[in-house]
Amino acid sequence: MKLELKLMADVALVGFPNVGKSTLISVISAAKPKIADYPFTTLEPHLGVVRMDDGYEYVVADIPGLIEGASQGRGLGHRFLRHIERARVLCVLLDLAPASELAPAAQLEVLLTELEAYQPDLLARERVVVGSRADLVEGDGARDDGVQLDLRVSAVTGAGVAALKGRLAVAVRAARAALPEPTQFVVHRPVRAGYEVVREGRGWAVEGREATRAVGLSDLTRADALEEAHRRLHRLGVDKALARAGAQPGDPVRIGSLVFEYQDDEDREALT
Repeated sequence: MKLELKLMADVALVGFPNVGKSTLISVISAAKPKIADYPFTTLEPHLGVVRMDDGYEYVVADIPGLIEGASQGRGLGHRFLRHIERARVLCVLLDLAPASELAPAAQLEVLLTELEAYQPDLLARERVVVGSRADLVEGDGARDDGVQLDLRVSAVTGAGVAALKGRLAVAVRAARAALPEPTQFVVHRPVRAGYEVVREGRGWAVEGREATRAVGLSDLTRADALEEAHRRLHRLGVDKALARAGAQPGDPVRIGSLVFEYQDDEDREALT
């Protein structure tokens, strides 16, 4: 049993293929996903850390595009949807481009229907509805085809991007604040001093300067940075401390402001 670092997203970018999710995450963070003009360019989520001017940070995931029937597995739907259920906030991107196959209202209906069919409580999560590719549309009204948009953005021109980052930060703060209080408080003190494992809600927190320093790398969305953080935590004995405290595969583990998943070797592939 070990702590396998899988950074969990605060925000999931949800939308149809080619709606501009990959371009957007490349603009609001340091993530560099593959971008091309064909469906399913993204086959695995890309993560990016968004840093606000006041130092507040949150993690955004570029989720592969959903299509109608995703909840029944169409278009690798289940493989894509399982990443969405881990996010606290949903940023729903609707394509405003005139050439889009479906109107914004129809896109929203399909996306919400698929989310509800897969896991009904997804619709109860903090949600920001955004009109994407606004540079291809004339006018600047906030209502499109009967859909009340929270924002319009263009990742190409940068219009609305700063406002979106701020709106998502507000939503993430609210979602984090709404997390349930721990129902019990368990402290496990490992042999090596400098940190402690604490029960926190349905997961765990590793508190202490040494553990926080171990994950204090510049960009944990990079695979090499995650691997280095894992090596540091392993040297500290954090994985063994979590096992002794009773951590189970899939449990969220918070270290500082970051949240990861606890996994064993057998479950690693299933949870990527």
